Amino acid sequence: MIYHHRLLEFIMFIAYAVVAALLALTLTASATLTLRRNPAVTASMQNLGVPDSWLPRLAGLKAAGAIGLVAGLWLTPLGIAAAIGVSLYFIGAAIAHLRAKNYELAPAAVLTLVAIGALVLRATS
Repeated sequence: MIYHHRLLEFIMFIAYAVVAALLALTLTASATLTLRRNPAVTASMQNLGVPDSWLPRLAGLKAAGAIGLVAGLWLTPLGIAAAIGVSLYFIGAAIAHLRAKNYELAPAAVLTLVAIGALVLRATS
């Protein structure tokens, strides 16, 4: 029975590693595009009413989330905290879309679900 439990924990850890790595890559790319003021990103942020001065802070939050998710491979509490932070970030993004009556919120919704998945996987591994 103990063997079965450890095997399940290992499988959950591997699943977290895969999800965290993919989410970290996505966050890193998004942070980079935001910092470089990619026209598509800045246009989207303007449509949501996000001030231009917030872009470096938002990019920093995404980068911190990516680092935390990866560091969470070794430090479980940090991985859990990062997954919570990334989940809250994208919940906020979805709310910003709704407040702006911009219903193109599928990316924010999907990333929220992926971040919640990372949280569940790390908390159970």
